[in-house]
Amino acid sequence: MVTVLLILGFLATSLASYFVSRTSLRKEIERNTLPLTSDNIYSEIQRDLFRPIFISSLMASDTFLRDWVLQGERDPRQLTRYLKEIQNKYGTFTSFFVSEKTRTYYQSEGILKKVHPDEERDRWYFRVRTMANDHEINVDPDLANKDALTIFINYKVYDYTGNYIGAAGVGLTVNAVKDLIETYQQRYGRDIYFIDQAGNITLKSASFAVRAERLEDIPGLTEKAGEIIAADSLTLNYQRDGQMIHLNTRFIKEFGWHLLVEQAEDETLATVYHALLINLSICALITGVVLLITHRALSVYQQRLETMALTDKLTGALNRQSLEAFFEQASAESRRTKEPLSLVLFDLDYFKKVNDSFGHQAGDVVLRKVAARVKESIRESDLFFRWGGEEFLVLLRDCSRENALKVAETIRKNIQAPPLHFEGKEIQMTASFGVTEYAPKEEMDVLIKRVDAALYAAKDRGRNCSVCA
Repeated sequence: MVTVLLILGFLATSLASYFVSRTSLRKEIERNTLPLTSDNIYSEIQRDLFRPIFISSLMASDTFLRDWVLQGERDPRQLTRYLKEIQNKYGTFTSFFVSEKTRTYYQSEGILKKVHPDEERDRWYFRVRTMANDHEINVDPDLANKDALTIFINYKVYDYTGNYIGAAGVGLTVNAVKDLIETYQQRYGRDIYFIDQAGNITLKSASFAVRAERLEDIPGLTEKAGEIIAADSLTLNYQRDGQMIHLNTRFIKEFGWHLLVEQAEDETLATVYHALLINLSICALITGVVLLITHRALSVYQQRLETMALTDKLTGALNRQSLEAFFEQASAESRRTKEPLSLVLFDLDYFKKVNDSFGHQAGDVVLRKVAARVKESIRESDLFFRWGGEEFLVLLRDCSRENALKVAETIRKNIQAPPLHFEGKEIQMTASFGVTEYAPKEEMDVLIKRVDAALYAAKDRGRNCSVCA
C-alpha cells in the first residue's frame, strides 16, 4: 500500500507538473515567442527585401533618368553606365529601364530588346503601365541572365508633370531570397515560407519539410487556408504528421504576400519531457529509498512486537503464550529426526517469603538473576520459558530423560549457589524440578501434566531436588 501510494503520488505530481509546463509553454509560444519571432523576421524582410523596393523608388524619381528620357534617349551608353552603377552599388542581380516612348528594354549590359504587347514575356510591362499602384513585385525568368528565376520590383517612372514615361527597377534571384530565408530559419529555428493571395507557396526554404505547392495541400491546413489568406495576421496551431505545429501569419502588403512562420512543438517540449523523465527517475529513487527505510523500520518494529509478544519483559525468557508454537515446531522436528525431546519444569522454593521479607522489588531482582543463571546453564538450542509467577520451563532438544535430569541438577545447583544479593542483603534461593521426556504424538497438555506431577513430587520430597517422571 505504501508503494502504491508513493508511486501514485509522485506520478500524479510529476505528470501534473509536466502538463502545466506544457500548457504554459504552448501559451508562451502562441502569445509571445512565435509572434515576436515573426515580428523580427518581418523587420529583417523589410531590411533585406524592401531595400530593392526603395532602390527602385529612387530610380523612378532620379532626375538623371527622367532627364535622359525627356532629352530623347540620345546616348544609351549613359543609361547603361547608370544601371551598371545601380547594380554594383546596391548589389542587385539586375537593374533595368523600359521606355514608354521607344519600348526599348535597357539593361546594365546594354539594350536587351524591344517590348511588344503580343510577346508573352513582355506582358509584365503592359500590365505595369496600366496598374493602379506605382510598383509591383513579380517573379519571372530574367532574359538577360539565362532565364534565371528572378524577383523583379517594377516601378513606374513619371516626368515632372506626372506623365508616365516608362518602368524602372531591380531584380533579386529567387535563390538569393531563399538564402535569406535559410538564414532566418537557422537563426530562429523556425520554418519560414510565403504564400500569395491565391494560396500558392511562392517562396520557401530548401529544408522545408512539407512538399506542397499550395497552402491547402499542407496536411492540417486544408480547412484553414481560406482563413489564413483572409487575415492580416493570425496565430493558430494544427496537427501535422502526429505533432503540434504553431503558426503565425502576417500579410506584407508591399509584396502582396503572406509571411508564415511555423514552430514545431516537439523540439520545444523536449526539455520539458526530459525534465519529466528526470523527475520520474528521482521519484523512483526516492520511492525506493523510502520503501527500503520503511521496510527496515517495519521489520525492526515487527521484530520488537514479536519479541514483546513472545518474551517475558522482566526475565527475558520466552512467555507462556509462545510455548505452544515452539512445542509444535520442536515436537515435529523430534518425530522427523527420531531425536529425544525433554521438558524441565521448576519452581522457586518459598519465593513468597522473599517478597514478604525484602519487598516486591527484591523479588523482581531475584527472578532476573535466576533467569540469567538458567540461561548460562543450558545450550543455545534449548528454549527457556517463564511459566508462571516463579515457575519456569525448559524445552531441551535432542536430549533424553536421563540427560535432562542432569541439566535440571546443573540448573538447581547454579540457582542455589552462590547466594543472591539485594541491596547488600544475602538471599538464599533454591528450586524444585520436575523432568520428563516427550513421547511421539503426545499432546502438549498430557506432557505438561506429567512434568507438573513430577514437580509436585519433588516438593513432597522436601523441595530443592529433581524428580524424573
